[in-house]
Amino acid sequence: MRRLVFWSAAGLLAYTYLLFPLLVLLRAALRPKPYDSREITPSVTLVISAHNEAASIGAKLENLLSLDYPDDRLEVVIASDGSDDGTDELVRGYAERGVRLLSLARVGKAAALNAAVAEAGGEILVFSDANSIYAPDALRALVRPFADRSIGGVAGDQRYLARDGADAIASGEQRYWDLDRLLKAAESRAGSTISATGAIYAVRRSLFRAVPSGVTDDFFTSTGAIAQGYRLVFAADAVAYEPVAKTSEVEWGRKVRVMTRGLRGVLVRRELLDSRRHGFYAVQLLTHKLLRRTMIFPLALAAGTSPLLWHRGRIYRAATLAQATLYGLAAGGMLLRGRPLGRRKVFMLPAFFCFVNAASFGAVWNVVRGRRIDRWEPQRPLDTDPEETEAVLRPTPTPPGGVA
Repeated sequence: MRRLVFWSAAGLLAYTYLLFPLLVLLRAALRPKPYDSREITPSVTLVISAHNEAASIGAKLENLLSLDYPDDRLEVVIASDGSDDGTDELVRGYAERGVRLLSLARVGKAAALNAAVAEAGGEILVFSDANSIYAPDALRALVRPFADRSIGGVAGDQRYLARDGADAIASGEQRYWDLDRLLKAAESRAGSTISATGAIYAVRRSLFRAVPSGVTDDFFTSTGAIAQGYRLVFAADAVAYEPVAKTSEVEWGRKVRVMTRGLRGVLVRRELLDSRRHGFYAVQLLTHKLLRRTMIFPLALAAGTSPLLWHRGRIYRAATLAQATLYGLAAGGMLLRGRPLGRRKVFMLPAFFCFVNAASFGAVWNVVRGRRIDRWEPQRPLDTDPEETEAVLRPTPTPPGGVA
């Protein structure tokens, strides 16, 4: 029985972390599905939901208004979700430059986005976070795939800017996106990428459906294109930069919140798990959004059974020692997370791996007990003086240290 449990857990781990990524890459190489992508300038409405974003909204609007896109084809709508820190006043200062403000009571991000889209006139809706900064050509790159009528949504490339003093967990977040970017590109080449990130993505206005509360809005909105029979592709040249969270405490809250809402989003979009209708995309969604979010359970089973099988052979002893090494390095990374040594890959990557899986347990527990996260206070990594903040958010052709 112990061996059955161990090998079942090991099989799930091997499939999720090794076999599935290889399968995605192989499929992209052997069965590419090209689409038309060319220079077009459809009418665009850029939508942002903001709650108490006075520290970053000015830089954000200056960035959007300086993008390489025709002014007469672009409108910006800011839905202020009950802001009381001066966000509304700052946005009103841009009214003469074509920025529209919806000043709402505290209704939650989903309702604020729905209200903003109701006011949107663009053929293409582009969504962004209040603290992400677009590369000058990001909008043009984001809309090019819409030249193909089979494309319903486009996911841009979110890149994290390095921050001095970020701890091991925050630094690990940057490394995670290397793999995520690779898989998104491969998924897109062969069909559809799983979903978009909230920093930069676009959908056809005709495909937008009201976002329900309690789900990740970027997941729900971007997968709506797939649910309606269109492709969701990844535009690697549509780049948005965000500062990485400075501490693991801030990142923990964000991870648990995003995963909780993401799991609820999969439940809402559960029809996409039907492989008879959605083919390999259903496999991608099941693996990436459900299996990867529940790996804490096979990890725990493998850790609990392999020592008990120590006397059964070398493979069990090797598995026990490998896990002990992994978790020992992770513990070291957590203990040293605020020091330069803790940011070395040998500590940082195991620490981030364990951190993410622990956060996923918190998210699963939230879903099981029915805890919804409809509203929250933004925890932006803007804990520095104004000049340092401006330096973190300022777009550059190449982010510090290269691609995150």
